[in-house]
Amino acid sequence: MKLALIAAIAENNAIGFENKLIYWLPNDLKRFKALTTGHTIIMGSNTFRSLPKGALPNRRNIVLSRKENGFPGAETFRSLEEALAGCANEEIVYIIGGERLYRAAMPMADILCLTEIHDTPANADAFFPEVSNEEWSIAEKETFATDEKHAYTYSFTTYIRKK
Repeated sequence: MKLALIAAIAENNAIGFENKLIYWLPNDLKRFKALTTGHTIIMGSNTFRSLPKGALPNRRNIVLSRKENGFPGAETFRSLEEALAGCANEEIVYIIGGERLYRAAMPMADILCLTEIHDTPANADAFFPEVSNEEWSIAEKETFATDEKHAYTYSFTTYIRKK
């Protein structure tokens, strides 16, 4: 199994504010859907609560929570280790947030699928871990200009862990 972290991050690694995404980029959402559909996604309970319609369709949704099981359409595990053990037969598993889960999963990750937004937000309270050039190399990078639906330039960047 390969473990991938997927996120949209600002230049200062900001990912969220008050349990919401900072940026609304339609192409980022399309890429997220294209990459994760048909696969398992693992998220923290706050990330699940932030989803407008609950569990994401056409994916195995897993929520990490020590306290509750009230996540309709999702399986619940008490720890990342338990969840990953339950995904041993999967080809790829995506970690979709939040900050604490990204930090816990980063040392185990094989792939980072990042949308890097070329901006620094005024307000942020959740951040993606630092991506070290010693540990990660860029496998793919495509940069896009602003347009009528995207207020910021951004890059789809895929990192792979160096061996």
